[in-house]
Amino acid sequence: MSNVYTIAVLVGSLRKESINRKVALALAELAPANLKLNIVEIGDLPLYNEDIDGASPPAAYSTFRQQVSSSDAVLFVTPEYNRSVPAPLKNAIDVGSRPYGKSAWSGKPGAVISVSPGAVGGFGANHHLRQSMVFLDVPCMQQPEAYISGAGTAFDEAGKLSEALKPFLQKFIDAYGQWVEQHKKE
Repeated sequence: MSNVYTIAVLVGSLRKESINRKVALALAELAPANLKLNIVEIGDLPLYNEDIDGASPPAAYSTFRQQVSSSDAVLFVTPEYNRSVPAPLKNAIDVGSRPYGKSAWSGKPGAVISVSPGAVGGFGANHHLRQSMVFLDVPCMQQPEAYISGAGTAFDEAGKLSEALKPFLQKFIDAYGQWVEQHKKE
């Protein structure tokens, strides 16, 4: 693995103390040498509206699209809201997929990790997001699957990752590094 790949990381939770953001940051620390993870913020994106996405789209749309387009791959770290992805993440997917025929997502190797304090670990959001990625031509890593349940105990009061979760996250991010290496479009 001689190349270094830039990874656009989209965190589905906007909360300041988001467990998902903490997991994304932990993955960035654990990432193999061939990956450079950068969180791409989605909280300030206006709701997608084709009426405002013409010759002069909102600056937030253009910035977001450029950040995703210039990345080599994408990683989604998301909670589950009502058995699906949170609205800000769905909006970001829609913004990045437009204008039609110029998707920022196309061909970028991807992976999904869902993180939830509940027992199911965000299974619904994980698979719903994968459905969208199929349409958007994002080859998603299939194994290892990543559903983190009981995530309320994943970090201590100081924000340190639990030693119990660390080996799983390491396995996931190492496999993702290999996935990106194998599936990156030249």
